[in-house]
Amino acid sequence: MPQTTQYELQLARRMSRLGTETAFEVLNKARALERQGRSIIHLEIGEPDFDTPSNIVEAAVNALRSGWTHYGPSAGLPELRQTIAEYISRTRSVKVTPDEVVVVPGGKPIIFFTILSLIDEGDEVIYPNPGFPIYESMIDYVGGKAVPIKLREDHDFSVDVNELAELISDRTKVIILNSPQNPTGGVMPRRDVEQVAKVIGERNIFVLSDEIYSRLLFEGEHFSIMSVPGMQERTILLDGFSKTYAMTGWRMGYGVMRPDLAAQMTRLMTNSNSCTASFTQIAGIEALRGDQSSVDHMCAEFKRRRDVFVAGMNKIKGFSCRMPHGAFYVFPNITKTGWKSKALEHALLEQAGVAALSGTAFGDFGEGYLRFSIANSMENLQQALERIEQWTRKNL
Repeated sequence: MPQTTQYELQLARRMSRLGTETAFEVLNKARALERQGRSIIHLEIGEPDFDTPSNIVEAAVNALRSGWTHYGPSAGLPELRQTIAEYISRTRSVKVTPDEVVVVPGGKPIIFFTILSLIDEGDEVIYPNPGFPIYESMIDYVGGKAVPIKLREDHDFSVDVNELAELISDRTKVIILNSPQNPTGGVMPRRDVEQVAKVIGERNIFVLSDEIYSRLLFEGEHFSIMSVPGMQERTILLDGFSKTYAMTGWRMGYGVMRPDLAAQMTRLMTNSNSCTASFTQIAGIEALRGDQSSVDHMCAEFKRRRDVFVAGMNKIKGFSCRMPHGAFYVFPNITKTGWKSKALEHALLEQAGVAALSGTAFGDFGEGYLRFSIANSMENLQQALERIEQWTRKNL
């Protein structure tokens, strides 16, 4: 029962502009059905179904026993910042120093801190749509103007550089890129990344480059806009440990950016979280420096599941699905079913026992699509395909 009170809750107006992440709402609905005895296959939540590699867990346990249980610097432990600087220097072919690294609890703080530190009311931010919903939520929250760039299936869900050029205005302060991309699995090829940099030219525009799925790439090599000559000082690179090392519950990500902006992000950390947990940072050093075979294994397994699930999707009436090139999501087109995305999401959960997300959970341009996470066992993925196919036989 809701608790009654004689005092009205008077929220700040900005709270009405704050969005949410629908995946957790659908997860709650799915778990409620499970409590009623229903069998639900969870393809809604975006986290690896693998355990954190044992060498990383052991590093954290040893860190706890060694006393890494106290406050650390707001920007992160020097040892981890050095490790990240070396890793980014090596993988993005740029020179990065520890004072350009800010370690945060998860990836979202870098999104939030970027918007908070750079966007005034009325400033414009161009962001991908369909895209991670927190981008638009944070832009709206601070009073900025969210300018969507539509990711189109016929462009393999990469950014249309010509359309981007038309969207840039004198009010544009930040452009958000995400590759590999959530929810589409799209990957920006190097030529597109270089063309984005060319379109920006000499403008004083920052790029927030969300590269959280950079190690989960099925074909080719990852290419960051930070690697384009002249773009490093205008790039805020977001990466982390959650997806690559199956460390979602550990809450640890980082941003790489020019030192003067890193100092401002550190101030936001001081004012919000104080610091990221010290023992998890010690484990992060092991993650980056230790054995990488678990990452390779996980990526290969996601690719195997992708191949099977996409092939199965394309056999189901009303569904058509392109092949995603990274992350662990499949984003089929469902327009030929005749159903709206949200209604189909609800029907598959309630009637077929398959939890997926409506494309509109990722923005208005997601209408006509569903997102399925393939971070589940092959057995469950095949069973989900069977349930969806049976449902379409009865309802389409």
